[in-house]
Amino acid sequence: MGTLKPDLLKTRQHFEILDGLRGVAAIVVVIFHFMEIVYTDPATNFAGHGFLAVDFFFCLSGFVIAYAYGGDRVAKLGVGEFFKSRLIRLHPLVVLGSVLGLLAFLFDPFTPTAAAYSTGQTAVLFITSALLIPYAIVNERYNNLFNLNAPSWSLFWEYVANMFYGLVLWRLDKRVLTVLLAFAAAGLGIVAYRAGNLVGGWSSGTFWDGGARVAYSFLAGMIVYRFNLIIRNKLGFVGIGLLLLAGLLMPYFKYNWAVELGIVVLYFPLLLSLGAGATLSTGLKGICNFSGRISYPLYMTHYMVMWIFAGYYARYKPGTGELALIICVSLPVLIGIAYLSLRYFDEPLRKYLTEKRKAKTNPPI
Repeated sequence: MGTLKPDLLKTRQHFEILDGLRGVAAIVVVIFHFMEIVYTDPATNFAGHGFLAVDFFFCLSGFVIAYAYGGDRVAKLGVGEFFKSRLIRLHPLVVLGSVLGLLAFLFDPFTPTAAAYSTGQTAVLFITSALLIPYAIVNERYNNLFNLNAPSWSLFWEYVANMFYGLVLWRLDKRVLTVLLAFAAAGLGIVAYRAGNLVGGWSSGTFWDGGARVAYSFLAGMIVYRFNLIIRNKLGFVGIGLLLLAGLLMPYFKYNWAVELGIVVLYFPLLLSLGAGATLSTGLKGICNFSGRISYPLYMTHYMVMWIFAGYYARYKPGTGELALIICVSLPVLIGIAYLSLRYFDEPLRKYLTEKRKAKTNPPI
C-alpha cells in the first residue's frame, strides 16, 4: 500500500471572483429552467440563453482543474487518486440529486408519471441516475438522459473531461492543447450551425452535442491557465458579474447560432481571464465565498422543483403575476435547500471520505 503526502490532498486557494461568478451562473440556470417551462419558444424568454451557463461552468472547470492539478501533481498523486479526489468532490451531490429526483418522481402531486412505470423500472431509473449512466426512457419527461435529475447530463460530461485530464491532458504541452482546442472549436461550430443553437447535450437525440460543448470549453479553460492569459483589471465582482449576465440574458438574434458560438468560443474565456485577474473588494468576499459554495448544490438539487412546477403549470396555467410570485419565492427557498444540502450532507460526507482515504493511504506506524 502506497502513502500520500498530506499536501497532495489539500485544496489549493480559490479564485474568489470566479467562485462568485459560478454562483451567479447557477442562479441564472434556475431562472432559465423555470422560464423555459412557461416560454417554450426561447426567443420569447428573457432568460432564453441561460443554458449557456453550463458552457461557462465547463470553462471554469478546465481552468480550475489545470490550476489545482497542474504541473506533475497528477503524476505525484497517481491517476487513481486523482479520480478519487474528483469522485469525492462531485459524486455526493449526484446521489443526493437522484434521491430528491426520485421523491419528486414518486410523489409529484400534479403529474402522476410514476404510475406508468413498474417498481423495477423506477429502481433502474434511480440506479442509473445515481451512477451517472444515461438512460432516456421517460417520454413524459422529454427523454432526458437523466430523468430523475435532468442537470446530471452535464456532470456526465464533466466526469468524461476529468477522466481525459487525468489520463492524457495534463501530460500535453501547450502547442498540442492549442491544436486540440482548434479542432474542438470546429466541432462546436458544426454543432451550432447544424442545430441552430448550442442547447443540446441533455437528451438522447443531442447526446454528442454535450461532448462538443465540454470539449471546447474545458480545453479553453485549460488554455487560459496554461498560457497565463490572466488580465489584471479593477472591474471587480460586480463589473464582471454584469458582463456575465449580459452574455446569459442577451436577446435572440437573426443568426443566433453564430452569436451563441461567439459567446462560448471568445466571450466566456475572456470573462474567465478577467475574473481570474480582477481585484475583489473586501466587502464582497463573503458574498463570493457563499455564492461559490452553494453553486454546485443549487445546480444539483433544484430540478426536483422544476418537475413539480411543470405539472402545476400544465394543470392550472397561472398568470404572469402568479408566475412571478412563484419564481421569486422559490429561488431563495432553493438556495436555502442548496445551503442545507451543502452544510449537512455534502461537506460532512466529503470530510468523512477524505479522512477515511487519508487513514487508508497513510496508516499509522
